[in-house]
Amino acid sequence: MDEQLPVGENDFSLPTVEVLTGRAFITGKSGSGKSNTASVVIEELLEAGYPTLIVDTDGEYYGLKEQYELLHVGADEQCDLRVGPEHAEKLAMLALEDNVPIILDVSGFLDADDANDLIRETARHLFAKEKRLKKPFLLVVEEIHEYIPESGGLDETGQMLVKIAKRGRKHGLGLVGISQRPADVKKDFITQANWLVWHRLTWDNDTKVAGRVLGNDYRDAIAELDDGEAFVQTDWGERIERVQFRRKRTFDAGATPGLEDFDRPELKSISDDLVADLEEISEQEQRRQDRIADLERELADREERIDDLEQELENARDLRDLAGQMADALQNGQSDDGPGENVEQLVAEKNRLERDLAEREDRIAGLESEVESLREELADRPTDADLETAREATERLAEAVGVTTGDESGKWRRKYEAAQERIADLETNQPTVDAPDDYESFVDDEYVQVAIEEAKDEGSPRYVRAVIAGVLRRGGPVTREDIARDIDIQSDSNIEKGIRPLAERGIVTTDGTGPGKQIDFHLENVREIHEQQARKERTEELMDQF
Repeated sequence: MDEQLPVGENDFSLPTVEVLTGRAFITGKSGSGKSNTASVVIEELLEAGYPTLIVDTDGEYYGLKEQYELLHVGADEQCDLRVGPEHAEKLAMLALEDNVPIILDVSGFLDADDANDLIRETARHLFAKEKRLKKPFLLVVEEIHEYIPESGGLDETGQMLVKIAKRGRKHGLGLVGISQRPADVKKDFITQANWLVWHRLTWDNDTKVAGRVLGNDYRDAIAELDDGEAFVQTDWGERIERVQFRRKRTFDAGATPGLEDFDRPELKSISDDLVADLEEISEQEQRRQDRIADLERELADREERIDDLEQELENARDLRDLAGQMADALQNGQSDDGPGENVEQLVAEKNRLERDLAEREDRIAGLESEVESLREELADRPTDADLETAREATERLAEAVGVTTGDESGKWRRKYEAAQERIADLETNQPTVDAPDDYESFVDDEYVQVAIEEAKDEGSPRYVRAVIAGVLRRGGPVTREDIARDIDIQSDSNIEKGIRPLAERGIVTTDGTGPGKQIDFHLENVREIHEQQARKERTEELMDQF
């Protein structure tokens, strides 16, 4: 006869291999005995030498340590060790390869996302390892409706648990889902379970579910069950049985507190070696977080230095322009016998400022390269820090500055105004440009290409390319979140470093904010892009002549 687990009165038992590898659902209202039943099954598995992993959402299962050696991990000080998603692979290895029973207590996590990440990653590593090991092993999940709800979509944790429910059995990985509200659990999970335990239910929506699965005869009867009593429905049994489950032998940490003194039992301790291995993982994660913090500080310092240098650069440009204008004005206006020393001094000062400007530009270029490397390194690391630190730098066209140095400056100003009139005349005769019919033609346009290159120079070349590629790939609007997924980064806010310079040049339009912000090519703006680029070229040509 197959090995059995004695769990109820009158010699009622469950086949061990079916429990370890099957899909089960245990339900009942609060106080009806569902968690006691789950604990009884776990006690019998531990007694027989089979480890299990329990996802404990309410901190109820630590009482098992009164008689059995389990590793109790979670987020609060009552646990043997505090853990996070980075420990998931090690936990799966301990459970499957070292036969260590584990209570994964997520009741102490303040952030539900952190708890979900830990559950998902642990379940994923269990499933992956079982594909190779094929060892009978049971995963028990309390409050299963939180992860596999009937209404609404499944998050990544729910999808992982459904995957185990559907495909775990052939690899030896079983799943028990526990809930007090069957109406809130995904219907397919319940109907496809191969053993079910129905404790007392009273809410109409829940008894309707029981009636659909068990049969209408049980819909009313289920409300009359005593504590610990349940209808048990199995694939291997010929009929539904009414069973009184035994009381758990270990401390009942989930019992409703009474007026009597509460005495926490003496619990069995886990080996120091196991704790040391997990603590090493915690220390590695802390070192990684410290490194991220150091990189962020270094990045902030370097960008602050860049801001200072850019301000100096702008001041130097203004001084250079002013010195050049003064020198030109004096050279054009001086007589043959006039003083030449002042002009020579101004020219020398202008040349010095230009050399100083070139040196500062080289220093900024070097720092920008280092900052871009730091940005890419941080982008590859999971972090909640917002690294939105865009370098605001725009190329300046030669700007006319009025210089009150006598009649000579008036001549210079009249020459500048004549040049402006020439620019306006050329703009009036600008040929008509039709909007392109498709995105590829738009991007291939000569002037659009020039504008894209300018956007790369001003913003981040990586993110500018990502935005262009994202729109082309989809042939239509794309979101910030889509682009971040395309280039495999976590923080979509960095995509703004590509969106902003493209939008400023009229290459893309935007709609909305945040991760859902939509970006599309501005095809109708191609004429304006042509005019802007042509105007810049003419201005530069005239300024060279000037």
